[in-house]
Amino acid sequence: MYDYGMHGWAMGFFWLIPIGLFLIFAYLFKGKPSPTAKEILDRRYAKGEIDTKEYRERLKELGYTGREEDE
Repeated sequence: MYDYGMHGWAMGFFWLIPIGLFLIFAYLFKGKPSPTAKEILDRRYAKGEIDTKEYRERLKELGYTGREEDE
């Protein structure tokens, strides 16, 4: 009764183009992950915004013990 023939296939392939373009752009322009609390603290220490004592206190509050396993 309903014979779409090649029109049905063409419409299916037509929709693959915008969907594929969307997926490519979404992959290329995805945002960077948010920095962790330790990364923010490390950056502030490196910039000199906080001193060593405050850096170590805040690391301790975050649960870092200073061992390499925490890195």
